[in-house]
Amino acid sequence: MKKSIQELLEFGIININKPSGPTSFDVSDFVRRTLKLRKTSHFGTLDPKVTGVLPVALNRACKLTGYFLGEDKEYIGIMRIHEDISLDKIKKAIKDKFTGKILQTPPVKSRVKRQERQREIKKFELLEKSDKDILFHVECEGGTYIRKLVDDLGKELGIGAHMLELRRIRAGIFKENDKEYPSINLYDLEKASKDNKLLKKIIIPAEIITELHPRIDIKGDNVKQVLTGKPIHKSDLKNQEKKKTGEIVVIFSEDRFIGMYKVVNSGDIFAKSEFVMQDIK
Repeated sequence: MKKSIQELLEFGIININKPSGPTSFDVSDFVRRTLKLRKTSHFGTLDPKVTGVLPVALNRACKLTGYFLGEDKEYIGIMRIHEDISLDKIKKAIKDKFTGKILQTPPVKSRVKRQERQREIKKFELLEKSDKDILFHVECEGGTYIRKLVDDLGKELGIGAHMLELRRIRAGIFKENDKEYPSINLYDLEKASKDNKLLKKIIIPAEIITELHPRIDIKGDNVKQVLTGKPIHKSDLKNQEKKKTGEIVVIFSEDRFIGMYKVVNSGDIFAKSEFVMQDIK
């Protein structure tokens, strides 16, 4: 179903290509001011000097932020080792200590509590070495600190290392070079803000959340009650659905996004609401 520009601005996402310099909040706020929105929020903080993919939710799509935050991330970066050492030794340390489940303590400047936590490194590749500078590629669980990963690697090697540059090339389903919705820089966003045809091409319908959580359709005769936040009963379902208790699902009725629900499987109650898309009054 094609959406109007007003519908996209009310419930959409823009895949921003963050430049070096501004904070993630600054970028999100720039989007808000440029598009004259009530509210925006980003899906995962990037340090000011870090560039790359920073999805920004528009207006009511901000309610979906928490569902995207924990998704895997992918980075390309350059680290500098403090003493020269062979690539083979670095690769061995990565294989032994920095691949799979690792324990990581957030850096001193982080906004979260500095408590050791488990994160998964799915891929940590060294792509190229020039003197003491190494180009690397990391795929990891959301919430992994890459700067700390590099610092910890340097300590493990006994020579020290720090990050020179970092670029996020993927945040969950949002990619830098996505065929349909590639990341857009702030200059092009400002340009598109003056041309609705251009703007429609860059705003991603927030219903893309169905790529992360399964879609469930309900009958249309009980939508008014459902929109008040009442639970969804098994009798409301268009088709019989079997989902695990605790699973998050996306509820639709006649291609209309209704909200995000958690499956409870309690008697006749199928799921309870977490966020319901009520009509704007």
